[in-house]
Amino acid sequence: MVSNCANAGCGKPLHYLREGRIYIFEGSARRSEPGTKRLRCLEHYWLCGVCAETLMLVQDAQGIVRLSGKPLVIPEVGDAPRTIHSTLAS
Repeated sequence: MVSNCANAGCGKPLHYLREGRIYIFEGSARRSEPGTKRLRCLEHYWLCGVCAETLMLVQDAQGIVRLSGKPLVIPEVGDAPRTIHSTLAS
């Protein structure tokens, strides 16, 4: 069960799912007995809202889940920045 932010430097307790991001990764598969099906194991992680703004979780080829920075989004040429116009009189 997920109880805290997956960022070890944060550790914020999980009280509500209103903020942040849940990640689900395939865990290490286990066999119960020889000749039987592999049991699927899903592992759940949570990043709080503050951490999820700049970080994400990724799983490498060995199955290890790691914290990673989100890639920067570069606007395409010709995309105008969004502006907020005030309707209040000065």
